Amino acid sequence: MSDPMPRVVKIGGSLTGRFPRLIPAIESSDCPLLIVPGGGPFADAVRSLGLDEESSHWMAIAAMDQVGWWITSFGVKPTDRIGMPEAVSVLLPYAELRRCDPLPHSWEVTSDVIAAWVAFRLGLDLLLLKSVDGLYSVGELAEEVTSPFAAGEVDPLFLPFVFEHGVRVQVVNGRYEDRVAAALRGEAVRGTVIHPRF
Repeated sequence: MSDPMPRVVKIGGSLTGRFPRLIPAIESSDCPLLIVPGGGPFADAVRSLGLDEESSHWMAIAAMDQVGWWITSFGVKPTDRIGMPEAVSVLLPYAELRRCDPLPHSWEVTSDVIAAWVAFRLGLDLLLLKSVDGLYSVGELAEEVTSPFAAGEVDPLFLPFVFEHGVRVQVVNGRYEDRVAAALRGEAVRGTVIHPRF
């Protein structure tokens, strides 16, 4: 039996209230995983200040670090470097992004795009955990996406980025820990699969 493939897992900031159940479900996976945290309530606080995009960009990324440290409180190892995961770890992205600054400074680039960029850097698939079942097109759940469209569930630049850079993404509702665990085992679950490589 082959070793499980590493993956990047983005945990949406809206899922912080689920951490006591969600983080153990992720930690129980046999896959080496690099978690990219959303900014959660800390990013919401930054947005509410109405500051310029430059200041807001770096403050929101610092907010991702804060949520990352929150995740470490469940025993997950932190890292501030993008590298191939050997176990379950959580990325504190601020220092790495200050070093290379690869993305536009705009509220159209939030933690979804940052997670996609991390997956692209590592050549890994991305499991995107949201508070919805997946991406919706004309009111219907899109089980598969093979070209970009305007999806309100992700940043405006997310789908263009993953299609331009060939990042395969699975979107799953992180409020259902059993779905998350099944997705990490490679089982089919309710959600959206984005196939930019096809």
